[in-house]
Formats: sequence, structure tokens, C-alpha cells
Amino acid sequence: MKPIRTYLPLLVLVAGCASTTAPPPAPTPATPVFSWYHEAARTQPVLRIDAALSLITVTVRRGGTFARMGHDHVVASRSIEGFVAPDAGRADFRFRLDQMTVDETDLRTKAGLNTQPDLDAIAGTRTNMLTRVLDAERFPLVELHAERAAGKGDLLRLTVTLHGVARTVDVPTTIVRGADGLTASGAFILKQSDFGMTPMSVMGGALTVQDPMELAFRIVAAPQR
Repeated sequence: MKPIRTYLPLLVLVAGCASTTAPPPAPTPATPVFSWYHEAARTQPVLRIDAALSLITVTVRRGGTFARMGHDHVVASRSIEGFVAPDAGRADFRFRLDQMTVDETDLRTKAGLNTQPDLDAIAGTRTNMLTRVLDAERFPLVELHAERAAGKGDLLRLTVTLHGVARTVDVPTTIVRGADGLTASGAFILKQSDFGMTPMSVMGGALTVQDPMELAFRIVAAPQR
């Protein structure tokens, strides 16, 4: 019996595995908050996020009595854009849902997942993720705003906006700043229910997607050229 696949309503997989060719991504809508950084650059350092070096991943785990019949999954964004103002202690960045990848082999290995869904399954689940769960045509972006959490050491106060819902969490973050830019990395957990979403389940709940989502990020920013 082939494993029944599990899916993540936030950044992962929904039921159904039909393979469909994805249309070209629509133009990215303008983000008014980015204009703050254009103005701030006149008086303070402003760094631009390097999409080629930055990465956000989300790992979701399966659950339920028949969990062994499903898969855990990793979804990733390698198309992050935005700005960092180090002296102001803030950053704003975003990525498009329709540019995410699903279950890259290397990322699955790093997450400790020892199976690999086939290409048809990945293509189908990605399509269903975007259309049936995330409604990516209506809500194409995940937007993130970060500020230093006052009096809390290495914590960043991060506001995540997804599917029209914003949630704020304090995230332990390692920040390395040098002459050639800045790198921020960390990990934290959100719940699907934090964004008004119900974790996917089948067979009367015997196979489910666990509510927690494990997010990890590495954001690299460099001086604008």
C-alpha cells in the first residue's frame, strides 16, 4: 500500500496528488512599508536582503493512529525580498507563496526525514496547497516585520502576516554583523490554528497533520549597490 500523504494548511500539503503545471507567478504587489527604507537610507545604513543566500523553511509532522502511513514535509522559500535597518533595529521582508518549493531532497535530509515523495506527488500537493488551502491568488504574500524586543537580549519581535491574519512572537535570534552586511538566524514554532486554519485530517482523524509548524530562517542582508 502506498503511504497516504499528509498536508500542511499553512505552508504545506493538502489532500490530492494530481500533477498540474503551475502558471507563471503574477507580478509581486508593491509593499508600502518598503518606502520607509528608501527614505531611511538618506540618513542611516540600509541593507537589502540577498535572496540567493537567504532561506526560510517550514517542517510539518504527521500524527494520528495511522501516522506511519503518511509523510512529514518541508516547504521552503528561496525568493525572500526586503530590507534591514540595523541602527533602527528593524527589518521588513516577504516572499511569494507561488515561489515556494516542496520537499527538496537536501532540506528533507537536514530535517531528519528519511523518505522522499515522488515528483508527481510533490507537484500535485504543491498545486493543491496553493489553490485549496492558502488561496494564494487572493493572498499571494507572506509578510514579516521584525524589531528588536526591548530589554529582551537576543530576542526579535516578529510579526508574521499570512492569509490576512497577523501574529506576533518573540524569537531567539543569532545576529552577526560585519563590514559586508548582516546575517540573522533562528527557529521558532507557530500553530496552524494561530492563523485560523484547521489542521488537515483524514479517516476520521486517524491520520492528521500536527498543529505545530517548525520554522527556521537564515536571512542575509548586504549593502545596496
